[in-house]
Amino acid sequence: MEKDRHRAICQFCDTDFVGTDGDGGGKFATADDLADAVESHWPSERGEHRFVVCTGGEPLLQLDEAATRALHERGFEIAVETNGTRPAPAGIDWLCVSPKIGAGLALTSGDELKLVYPQAGGDPAQFEHLDFRHFRLQPLDSADQEANTRAALEYCLKNPQWSLSLQTHKYIGIR
Repeated sequence: MEKDRHRAICQFCDTDFVGTDGDGGGKFATADDLADAVESHWPSERGEHRFVVCTGGEPLLQLDEAATRALHERGFEIAVETNGTRPAPAGIDWLCVSPKIGAGLALTSGDELKLVYPQAGGDPAQFEHLDFRHFRLQPLDSADQEANTRAALEYCLKNPQWSLSLQTHKYIGIR
């Protein structure tokens, strides 16, 4: 909840601390109920390629093998954006880990490591030995957005293992 933000390791998190009652939120009794709710929001005219991203707060507090199985049974490819502090269940198709400096890291391999940059006490080089296919820097979303973007870009230019990751939805005004 928002009242708890001050205790969070990630002080800069841009996820609203709203609990489970936000748009499309709720508590689901079973994995099938969750998968049915996801499917109900999928436009039928979108074709057969179904893709769901589990994110916001820490999705691995809820996502388990039963949920990934139920989503796969409905034809969804599953991506997860996690802080990496919890093990991931089987069945995830794309695993993106976004570590928070000061938090333990349980996931040290995956498809993508996305580091919010800059973070106090965090140097991207400390993650380069991990087993990820892609390493990305995402500028810290703050009052210093322009400076943070410039710093992330400069780091990527000097360290080609890293590429720039921008939250384009924010630049074009999509919530």
